[in-house]
Amino acid sequence: MTLLKVLKQSVAAATLGCLVALSPASAEAEPLRVAFGDIPSVETLHLLIAFERAKEAGLELEVTYLKSEDIAAQAVVGGQADVGVGGPYSLIQKVRAPVRMFMQLSTLQMYPVVAADTYKGWKDLDGQEVAVHSRGSGTEAIMRLAAEKNGIKYSNISYIPGSEVRTGALLQGNVKATIVDASGKRILEAQAPGKFLYLPLDDLSATDEGLFANTDYMKENPEEVAILVEAILSTWREVAKDPSAVERLREKYKLLPDASPEMVAEIAPYFSEAAAAGMPLNGGGEEAVKDDFDFYTTSGALEGEAKDLKVEDFWDFGPLQAALAKLGQG
Repeated sequence: MTLLKVLKQSVAAATLGCLVALSPASAEAEPLRVAFGDIPSVETLHLLIAFERAKEAGLELEVTYLKSEDIAAQAVVGGQADVGVGGPYSLIQKVRAPVRMFMQLSTLQMYPVVAADTYKGWKDLDGQEVAVHSRGSGTEAIMRLAAEKNGIKYSNISYIPGSEVRTGALLQGNVKATIVDASGKRILEAQAPGKFLYLPLDDLSATDEGLFANTDYMKENPEEVAILVEAILSTWREVAKDPSAVERLREKYKLLPDASPEMVAEIAPYFSEAAAAGMPLNGGGEEAVKDDFDFYTTSGALEGEAKDLKVEDFWDFGPLQAALAKLGQG
């Protein structure tokens, strides 16, 4: 079975599961409900570990995997979930949703890639289709910004959740232009050397993934949110210090049990590179948000001028500041 088929089956199973997990009856459930707009994968393994550690610390936690970040955000807005994973800047601004981000999980470290036999550079993508993670995601913002800077316009943007899925689609020839993470880049270089070209990007430091929640939930459940934030911070710091810990913790918690040998082989190099590039060991902060405003206004995901946007309209740093007061700076 190909990597792409395995991941497609995972997406299908997760989507089916969400019909039950996000039913009206679940709104009365006591556990903290996390809506995750992605599939379980190598790139999210450290977060899965943090979830397990939060459970060990006494947090009742349920995670539902959805097919896109915008669906996860809608679940939080609609009350079917308490916490979401993603970066709902556009949603917060456009619908004035009672949702705030409260922790940065990762910054943008992505690689636009094209099939070398079809395209040679950004100009060749004028009038062509590209694939990104999901609507409103950092990958979409990057590709839209690159189009603006290079004076081109795509014919269509398609949404394919999961860097591994997009990587597999490239290898099978189903996608000709997309954007992948470091793990996907290594797979492409190993399995098809010379077959793909990586298009240049300016340096990026904006938020890729973060945690967000309904403002009422954060006010009413500070202890639950604190446990989650502390589990993530401590896991991030351990991984940054010793990336090999991810492999050991994956086995301990029996995570990604259906991962292919190729996926397992990617764990060590992926987290070694992530640690070397720098992980957000303190969960972001006001300076990180200002970088987000600069990037997302330029890319068009946020309207207006960056200097006119107010941090408090998008973020609540209360949970993060409480966790840092307890754990110290990383």
